[in-house]
Amino acid sequence: MRIDVVTLFPAMVEAASAVGITGRARERQLWSLGCWNPRDYATDAHRTVDDRPYGGGPGMVLMGPPLKAALAAARAAQKAAGCGSSRTIHLTPAGRPLDHARIVALGAEAGRSGIVLLAGRYEGIDERLVEAEVDEEVSIGDIVVSGGELPALMLIDALVRQLPGAMNDGQSVVEESFVDGLLDCPHYTRPETFDGVAVPAVLLSGHHEAIRRWRLKESLRRTRKRRPDLLAGRTLTKEEAKLLREVEGEERSAGE
Repeated sequence: MRIDVVTLFPAMVEAASAVGITGRARERQLWSLGCWNPRDYATDAHRTVDDRPYGGGPGMVLMGPPLKAALAAARAAQKAAGCGSSRTIHLTPAGRPLDHARIVALGAEAGRSGIVLLAGRYEGIDERLVEAEVDEEVSIGDIVVSGGELPALMLIDALVRQLPGAMNDGQSVVEESFVDGLLDCPHYTRPETFDGVAVPAVLLSGHHEAIRRWRLKESLRRTRKRRPDLLAGRTLTKEEAKLLREVEGEERSAGE
């Protein structure tokens, strides 16, 4: 998988992508990264990439021409690397909220073609560039950060950890939050008792079926409490429905 990022701060993207799971996967050549700075494609002596917005207002807006040239260079590099048609994604709060299902779909697409991530800055990007050059806009949540680099890095991390061989334990990817539409269950490790609180006895029992059932039940409990919207859009299995009724009964009893 090849990912190229158009960014004013390539060193930021390079540094963060060199550590942890993404860094190890890159060393194993499971994916490759290219960074393209629009300033390198500016045509004036000051390497200008931004200007004041038409109509007035605060801040600066990234100009179309340097971004267009940087995107063209990124796509040419992907083509030279043997990628198919590249998909260009703009990281912006105005985009579609990113979720696990979209990450899986993007990962499948990236296996056949490259992905170019466009990281904006300042007040935004000239809309004409977005309309002409961007295939998709995505958001990491209803927050505003200083630029698209951190969202791009989050997207890269989410994509890379799906690659076969990226995780030391492949089962970790299968059992993470959102994979099956639920939040992950609570986890525990040594010591057996910490600050006077013991690990749930079932996890020490060695009874694999009881542990599986407990984990599913606790995933349902956590999802019901923290993200009820996920349950509202989910068709429960018979086992999940039964466990959720147990959770609801336990919480009613605890409240009485």
